[in-house]
Amino acid sequence: MLPGFLTRAVELLLGKQGRSLHLRAAGAATVVLGVVMLVGSWAVVVAEQGARAANLTTYPKALWWSIETATTVGYGDFYPVTLWGRVVGSVVMVTGITTYGLVTAALATWFVGREQRRRHHLAHGAEELGEETVRALHERFDRLERMVAGKGEDSGG
Repeated sequence: MLPGFLTRAVELLLGKQGRSLHLRAAGAATVVLGVVMLVGSWAVVVAEQGARAANLTTYPKALWWSIETATTVGYGDFYPVTLWGRVVGSVVMVTGITTYGLVTAALATWFVGREQRRRHHLAHGAEELGEETVRALHERFDRLERMVAGKGEDSGG
């Protein structure tokens, strides 16, 4: 069940050739973050195994620790005490910060691009409306000139 879900999630995040580069990068970073958190949780349990005062002794605790570390919440309830545990923690932190930065940038770029397209559409519509108005005014002036020219000939004749 879970591998099918993960496969579907990866396809959803990384698929669709038409997606922009920033969205694919954010999707890829999210997948990398998930893998780093899962593997990091296992690695920190292995690194902390048998260490004095270690509190990351089970995978569920380590998974919670990796989530709060990647999101930079860091409650302080769990923390590595060995050098290798701290190295794993550093990797999880940097990956989390980078991923959230990429996702935030991708969302901001999407919103800005959407607004730019909307403004371009409005400007294009206004330009077309302006051209239509100018055309209509020219037609009216031409009609008025014909009417004035026609009346001038009638009164002079």
